[in-house]
Amino acid sequence: MQDQTSEAYCKKCETKLSGSYCFNCGSPVTLKRIDRKYVFNEIGSVLNFDKGILYTIKELLLRPGKTVQEFIVEDRNRIVKPIVFIIVCSLIYTLSQQLFEFEDGYVNYSTGDTTTTSLIFEWVSGNYGYANILMALFIGFWIKVFFRKYSYNFFEILILLCFTMGMGMLFFAVFGAIESLINVKILDKGALLSFFYISWAIGQFFNKKKLFNYVKAFLAYLIGFVTFTLIVILIGFLIDYLK
Repeated sequence: MQDQTSEAYCKKCETKLSGSYCFNCGSPVTLKRIDRKYVFNEIGSVLNFDKGILYTIKELLLRPGKTVQEFIVEDRNRIVKPIVFIIVCSLIYTLSQQLFEFEDGYVNYSTGDTTTTSLIFEWVSGNYGYANILMALFIGFWIKVFFRKYSYNFFEILILLCFTMGMGMLFFAVFGAIESLINVKILDKGALLSFFYISWAIGQFFNKKKLFNYVKAFLAYLIGFVTFTLIVILIGFLIDYLK
């Protein structure tokens, strides 16, 4: 009778193992030890143009609609995960803004007072990663309204926005850094480019051949951003009023 205790099972899916990898989930039987070579390989996998953050940026820059479509329906391992991407891009913007000390041009609401609304926008300015996800909820709602004839659900639209809004933050970071280095005011050009890029990416995602899709994308993004701003102001006003 075969000794059952000698049999090995995958720690991830509990499938019986018969080789170096689990045939069910693909997990290795034994993980490689973390050493210098492992660390350098991991850094290289993130910073190369075949997979990782730079590859993701390149693909989103050249063909954003197609790239997000492929992530949703074909391959979710080639590019960086959407939530991670928007948080990393937002962090890059925040660090760039602090390092180069350019004016915060993404969400800049300040009246010089200490109202709840000002405090909320101050939180937004210090936590763009999470704030962008909140903004995406409102923008995604309007995109769903404008593109309701398409089969993409609300959460797939949020994936699209995580990628495109993350790229928008990178545009702000690059133009802000250049503005600081050459002492010429161009951050507003970065804001305009970011706005048009996101509209272009959304339109391309749904159907790049329909010109009117880009107009709808532009309107959906604009109305969504304004809706987010108005909701924040309203919440701040109600909190102050009820104190």
